[in-house]
Amino acid sequence: MDRLIAVLKKLEKQNYRAYQQIKGNYDFTDYTLYIDHIQADPYASASRFRATRAWSLTGLEWLKDKSEAYQIAARDYIARKFAEFAKQENSISIALTGQTVLDSTAVLFTEEGIELRFRVHLPAEGRQILAKKATNTLTFHLPKFIRRATLERELDIDALIHHCEVIEDQEAMRAQLSVKGLVAFIADGSVLPRVAGNCDLPMKEAVAFQAPESLKVELETPNQGKVVGTGIAKGITLIVGGGFHGKSTLLTAIERSIYNHIPGDGREGVVTSLDTVKIRAEDGRCVHHLNLSNYINHLPMGKDTGDFSTQDASGSTSQAAWLQESIEAGATSMLIDEDTSATNFMIRDERMQALVSKGAEPITPLVDRIGQLRDEMNISTIIVMGGSGDYLDVADTVIQMHDYQPIDVSEKAKEVIEQHPTQRSNECESPLNSFRPRALNRASLQSILVDGKFRVSSKGKDSLRFGKEFTDISALEQLESASEVNAIGWAWFQFAQLPGWSGNPAKEFNELLNENWHVNMPNHGDLAKPRVVDVMATLNRMRKSHFKPSK
Repeated sequence: MDRLIAVLKKLEKQNYRAYQQIKGNYDFTDYTLYIDHIQADPYASASRFRATRAWSLTGLEWLKDKSEAYQIAARDYIARKFAEFAKQENSISIALTGQTVLDSTAVLFTEEGIELRFRVHLPAEGRQILAKKATNTLTFHLPKFIRRATLERELDIDALIHHCEVIEDQEAMRAQLSVKGLVAFIADGSVLPRVAGNCDLPMKEAVAFQAPESLKVELETPNQGKVVGTGIAKGITLIVGGGFHGKSTLLTAIERSIYNHIPGDGREGVVTSLDTVKIRAEDGRCVHHLNLSNYINHLPMGKDTGDFSTQDASGSTSQAAWLQESIEAGATSMLIDEDTSATNFMIRDERMQALVSKGAEPITPLVDRIGQLRDEMNISTIIVMGGSGDYLDVADTVIQMHDYQPIDVSEKAKEVIEQHPTQRSNECESPLNSFRPRALNRASLQSILVDGKFRVSSKGKDSLRFGKEFTDISALEQLESASEVNAIGWAWFQFAQLPGWSGNPAKEFNELLNENWHVNMPNHGDLAKPRVVDVMATLNRMRKSHFKPSK
């Protein structure tokens, strides 16, 4: 610490770039401070710091013997407490992940001890260094925050244990879904509505979710014991009901519950299979050498849909592409909301079939393929549907939302089918085909990096900068944190270092993002482990990605 004070004393009123002299590591007796990166000027992103503290000085060694889920939750709790302690000093910040708990690098447990990774905005007046203020921040305030966040007697241990057990239980429930034949589970008493579209906090006085008797499922947890709730089975599930009764609220809770939620969120009892992807129409996106012949064929002017590329996809084409790309990346379940879908991709009713012959319509609607996806490829689908009864013919389960409560109307739906048989014709002209994954050119990613001076960064959850390219990912609603976006970019970075073409990029990313995924990443604190399906979804949206068509 004394060495850091001595260096800072010499920098008073110097040009801001002189802060570069404090890079390095410093012994604070009970922890080591690492200054890894100094911001170029007062208006740049804050400087990157780390602090490591030996287990023997924390009283938290018992965490090393806990499950992986428990440890991830404990790391998350410590990060949140550090942020809470640091509120009084607004120049210090640590990356958090909202209402969810992700495998983040903000706090790591190593063999040696606990490592905190955070940012410090180094003070200045104009472009002149304020060394006295920096010294006060780094040697007086910061040590208190580090010690309090990593010392057992300074933490609320009961709250820490509760935080970890809630996350461990969610992970245990999610692990049982496949065995029980489920895609998702919503525990009785869950609070699904949120305060607002831009606020993820639970709505006060919201109606608690209760399972209908016919859909009740019981899961075991290591801490709560048995949990009862609504099981959404594999296959095709329709969520129906009148407007404002909670259809989209339920789907949103399912899509967001690929992640674990913190205590008090209301969705701690909601879990969804990790390989579940929400797809939608996305006008204007790019598509790279994708085989869309299952859904689109005989385009005007003979354009080949077996090897389809565009820089400006229509709504139906973009949704078909997203579906095919998700299957290619390993997704096993799809979530679809009628409100954000392309109507002509979802359905063509009998009147439109009579008016426009199949020979003049290149799109095979999803309603005619969805049963094949279930039966031949084991792809499950959950659809919010309010406008077309034709999906009742293929649905395995129909849930009606009424006053934010689920009602199983599957048997009633069968009666409706008998009383009102469909008049439309199935428009499948060919069997459902599966395709090999497209190959991806690693060298093209490397050239993009080089041209952009190897820059990798996120702009919130909506955009990823990779080299010189900016990729719009605002449609990827399941991305929870900018930390995931950063990690996606750095996963690409590692992938780009290998030569030639990758014959199965999703498989390689899956190997790259193993349990020690952060070891080969930069020592940044704003990274969180992404899903492979999201890594690939982002790649599919980068306009200069270089794919080779599948054979």
